[in-house]
Amino acid sequence: MNVRAMTPAVSWPRWGAGGLLAAALACGLLIAVQAGAVPVTLADWLAPLQAGDDALSGGAYVLWHIRLPRALFAILIGAALALAGGLTQGLFRNPLADPGLLGVSSGAACAGAVTIVFAASLHVAPELRVWLLPGAAFAGAMLICVLLDRVARWATPGSIIGLLLTGVALNAITVAVMGLCIYLASDDQLRTLTFWTLGSLSAGSWRQVAALLLVLAGALWATRFLMRSLNALALGEAQALHVGIDVDRLRTQVIVLVAVLTGFAVAWCGGIGFIGLIAPHLVRTWLGADQRRVLPLAMLMGGLLLLLADTLARTVAIPAEVPVGIFTALLGGPFFLMLLRRFRHGTA
Repeated sequence: MNVRAMTPAVSWPRWGAGGLLAAALACGLLIAVQAGAVPVTLADWLAPLQAGDDALSGGAYVLWHIRLPRALFAILIGAALALAGGLTQGLFRNPLADPGLLGVSSGAACAGAVTIVFAASLHVAPELRVWLLPGAAFAGAMLICVLLDRVARWATPGSIIGLLLTGVALNAITVAVMGLCIYLASDDQLRTLTFWTLGSLSAGSWRQVAALLLVLAGALWATRFLMRSLNALALGEAQALHVGIDVDRLRTQVIVLVAVLTGFAVAWCGGIGFIGLIAPHLVRTWLGADQRRVLPLAMLMGGLLLLLADTLARTVAIPAEVPVGIFTALLGGPFFLMLLRRFRHGTA
């Protein structure tokens, strides 16, 4: 274990770091809602007070019904992915860990791909069809969660490394099923599948924002009871057992939380990679490995990173929109290589 990773590089007050990230997030939000083909003025911000929400038009409508809910949606999705990534890294005691390694992300994406290709002919009421794809993706994430726990307990009982290897195996299976779906898809389905698997936040609305707020509030409430246990686990499984930590129960709780957070994110946005890897590691490098700091502040960092990536995705090729997963991959790929090199030298 790398002892230097456990020591904060800078002694920074917890609330000071949180305030700085919150201020950066507020600035990013302001930039995001102002950027775009349609200009937004101060009168557009005040329009709901003057004309009412139903009478909005022009820049005011774009601001209050498109850009603002989408920007808040990006922040919440980024926070969910970052929290899932921080929990995964804490469970495996490895800064290179990511929810994708457990197969949860690919399981959700696989279920979505199967729905796109094979459920197109199903007769579903229009008001329910909009929830068909998100519901399938969330069900896929939860199915992988159950399989991961059952198979790992059968194949490698009590081993966290065995859990990771089981996730890699399940990930390979889901990728193979997605490849079959791509092979069988029609041209229209292939375009939908390609855009969805690369990630998009265009589905963001006030309804999704409200639902995600509830999910994140519940996840954060559950996480606060796990932070001390994850700190103890950082010393090793044997040491955690000696201080009274039920490692098997902790493992199950973390897997379920990661599945819920990742499932909701992939269900509504498709595949958005690397946020769960980058955000927790940046906070850990900045403030140290105490999960009481890392997990809450990683949520702010993840929201900021995804908000900036989505702003670029919306504006770099106006009037077209680039899948946001492309920008997160362009950011995360080089970062992962640098992190891998640093991890190699730190453990040599």
